[in-house]
Amino acid sequence: MLLQSPPLLGFCAYSGTGKTTLLTRLIPILNRQGLKIGLVKHAHHQFDIDHPGKDSYELRKAGACEMMVASAKRWALVHESPEGKVEPTLEELLPHLSLGELDLVLVEGFKHEPLTKIELHRPSLGKPYLFPTDTDIIALATDLAPSEEIQISVLDLNNIDEIAEFIMQRFIR
Repeated sequence: MLLQSPPLLGFCAYSGTGKTTLLTRLIPILNRQGLKIGLVKHAHHQFDIDHPGKDSYELRKAGACEMMVASAKRWALVHESPEGKVEPTLEELLPHLSLGELDLVLVEGFKHEPLTKIELHRPSLGKPYLFPTDTDIIALATDLAPSEEIQISVLDLNNIDEIAEFIMQRFIR
């Protein structure tokens, strides 16, 4: 079962809808409200946060299963999963965050996980809605108001302040 404190809020959408763009605009607004935000982002491909030639990269490639890089300003942990391992779940990933220091954890992707989500939708992309088949979606953020009656909250995808206010009212006590 996924944790309840700090609250979790997912953002789901088809690729290219603008999840990361929205979050990079939303997080500073929430920070100005005094909130400490954690974020978990799903990547659909192999990725590196370090680059060839850097000591941490070379040590990891030499066989370290976990590589932590730390300084006075930040630290990062890279964990190598064995070949053939399935995608990690949020339940497996969340304990690696400093949960006691956070007010809210935002989740990008992980659309099949059972957590409260806001769906981002751009009709111009020609993709169907996700909310009719995902009962965890509580709001639809879209750049074109739907013509049909929607039974969940509808937010203006281009109005970041409106989305931030919705989050503050629903998730922050």
